[in-house]
Amino acid sequence: MQAHKFQIGETVEFTAGGSYPPAARGQYQVLRQLPSEGAGFQYRIKSLADGHERMVREGQLDHPATAANSVAI
Repeated sequence: MQAHKFQIGETVEFTAGGSYPPAARGQYQVLRQLPSEGAGFQYRIKSLADGHERMVREGQLDHPATAANSVAI
């Protein structure tokens, strides 16, 4: 059985895409782990910059150190 990749209270990097505006990117805190919806777990996250809350898929999140090291050239 798979487990959530991110824990409640953890700081994550949200890489916006799809219907999310580029301004939504940034660091968020995980508020709640949600059940799987087909292709992976979902999370409720809150922006550290403006307090905005979002519900996102696990694939849209990364650890901040990993996101900083994966800059496209």
